Amino acid sequence: MRRRLASLAGCLAAAAVLLPAGPAGAAGSSARQATQAQAPDADLPRLFLYATGGTISNRRGGRLTVEELIASVPNQAARFRVEGEQFANTSSAALSLAQWLDLSRRINERFRKDAALSGVVVTCGTDTLEELAFFLHLTVRDPRPVVVVGSMRNPSQTGYEGTANLEDAFRVAADSSSRGMGALVVLNDEINSARDVTKTDARRLDTFSSRDYGLLGRIDGERPVYSRKPISRHTADSEFDVSTIADLPRVDVFITYQGAPGDIIRAAVDAGARGVVIATAGAGAMSGTQNEGVKYAMSKDAFVVSTTRTGGGSTGGGRGTSRRVGGGDLLPVKARILLMLTLATTTDPAEVQRIFSEY
Repeated sequence: MRRRLASLAGCLAAAAVLLPAGPAGAAGSSARQATQAQAPDADLPRLFLYATGGTISNRRGGRLTVEELIASVPNQAARFRVEGEQFANTSSAALSLAQWLDLSRRINERFRKDAALSGVVVTCGTDTLEELAFFLHLTVRDPRPVVVVGSMRNPSQTGYEGTANLEDAFRVAADSSSRGMGALVVLNDEINSARDVTKTDARRLDTFSSRDYGLLGRIDGERPVYSRKPISRHTADSEFDVSTIADLPRVDVFITYQGAPGDIIRAAVDAGARGVVIATAGAGAMSGTQNEGVKYAMSKDAFVVSTTRTGGGSTGGGRGTSRRVGGGDLLPVKARILLMLTLATTTDPAEVQRIFSEY
């Protein structure tokens, strides 16, 4: 019921900002700063919103701007002091790796310069939201929360839940209990760890799940309530410093299926891939000539990480003596992100396996 009321309130509030407006702001290097008028109470938690686009802003006739997103949250000025930046306004799949690096640098810099900031919220399309969230989980080196939020319905659809999700994201980012939890994904009254969460349905509102690990917490009325904490290294405890990384090395993902050819692995390596992630069958089985492709990749000094296509369970860890690495329980797309960051800092096999064991 709360979700329905919140969605209705969001639709009413959004109606005010869905009147004809100017162009949606520029992206990337030409990003606009949008400052929400400060509330009289200086003790209110201060938040910063980076808007990148996605369904949450994709209304009919033009995308919502960061100002419109902030204004759509009912009575937010009495509870939070929110500033924002239009970092981008596109689909999540259209964001580049260079933009990921840029966004992480911006968040790190903002935390460094603003000790009084309670937390950061990032809006993102849901299609690859889990990947951006995990990247920020590994690269934002501060204990304050980074909350990634989106919606499954757009502002022009009946039942648009984006306003309620954004309101919940503000609540989570503002609450002191969220410190030290890493990057968080907040939708549908649920709080998930960026490391464990994945999108499980193409259309349903309750699409995000942390598989067998379960939620980190829920939104209970006006505040987040946590039931567990992430154990793997992240954020303030991370060794990945994006200020020293100019670009991310190429890493490709391949899935095992009956008679899968190894020549596409060979082709990827010849095209410049420094790493390969295999979404194996079961706990590590490959098919066709994939083994030959893996051997070729390692002969060319590329790293090969084994994960599972099953969506759950672990492929175990390697011994740290070769370029064949066990991906543990990471999903293939997240193993790719960790391998890209790892290869941007080291190519020592023992170090690569240590990193996969710790994150």
